Amino acid sequence: MSGQKHYVLAAGGTGGHMVPAASLAAELGRRGHHVSLISDDRGVRFPGLFDKVQTHVLPAGRLAGGPIGWAKAARAMIAGRAQAIELYRHQKPAAVIGFGGYPALPALLAAFKAGIPTAVHEQNAVLGRVNRLVAGRVDAIATSYANVARLKEKYRGKAHLVGNPVRDAVLALRSQPYPLLEEDGIFRVLVTGGSQGASVLSQVVPDGLSLLPIAFRRRLQVTHQARIEDIDAARAKYADLSIAAELATYLPDMPEQLAWAHLVIARAGASTLAELTCAGRPAILVPLPSATDDHQTANAKEMTDAGGARTIAQTAFTPVELAKQMQRLGLDPAALQNAAGRARSCGRPDAARDLADLVENLDAPLGDMPIGVSLPNRKPSFA
Repeated sequence: MSGQKHYVLAAGGTGGHMVPAASLAAELGRRGHHVSLISDDRGVRFPGLFDKVQTHVLPAGRLAGGPIGWAKAARAMIAGRAQAIELYRHQKPAAVIGFGGYPALPALLAAFKAGIPTAVHEQNAVLGRVNRLVAGRVDAIATSYANVARLKEKYRGKAHLVGNPVRDAVLALRSQPYPLLEEDGIFRVLVTGGSQGASVLSQVVPDGLSLLPIAFRRRLQVTHQARIEDIDAARAKYADLSIAAELATYLPDMPEQLAWAHLVIARAGASTLAELTCAGRPAILVPLPSATDDHQTANAKEMTDAGGARTIAQTAFTPVELAKQMQRLGLDPAALQNAAGRARSCGRPDAARDLADLVENLDAPLGDMPIGVSLPNRKPSFA
């Protein structure tokens, strides 16, 4: 589609929603379009993602807390919807795209009321709550996985497999080779629990590494993202073990960390997996057991089935099990490099491009919009 347009992106304020939204914003900007963001207080302050994008915070609420909580959420949603309708009168967006999270809901409800084309992007292998609520009314559903649980059969005709967009700096890693690993060389490990960290990784990983053969342990170089309440204890454990380790509560240079990592130990959040598969980095994955609908376990399945990752349930994630998996991967450079290639085979580096193509076609005449792409066997081909 030609001509400059204005698109509204609506996303909840977590990294899993904000990173793909920012990637789409960047791609639409490169195509000459204007983009604005609707989110919550966390989203508009997310570091480095939407610095040059006009942002709006609208009331949203959250469907929790029983009848009283639901009533409060309903009032907030109604207020947010009214504010979004007023916003659209001035901005006249060509389309509104939701990325999940409750802050996306009033923006989409307002778009339905105003007759504005809509789409949602689902980052996980299980359709999220907000996306399930609006699936019947949006014009298109963009998915990150070929198999998406809780996507009703009657909506599959408007589902499009595009992948989960990643930042340009991560996308650039795809053209770089997997870092050379010699049998007696430095073995670089990245430990990350996503944007919020993960206490279980800080508790188990140092103890697991302590069980490795001493010759292997001396080769380790660890970068570990930890929660602020866990970081001092984890740092002390690494020091006691004489393992070279750098710890931080936030890693602003994640693409650089991925570039040098031989192995990643991580949660199985959607953005984490998109970056691992795009860059081609093997991983040991520990899905968050409290994730809604156990979507992190579902997320990890594709990469694990391909041989690019090993998934360990949190209940089984012990120092002994971690040491066992580390030795299987780390003591055989050829096997590790093969796992990196298998991880890379799951990546969808054109996700931002394909999602932008879909978005640009949302206001196409009926019959011209590329809908009805079969899942799970085909990627979309856009006119």
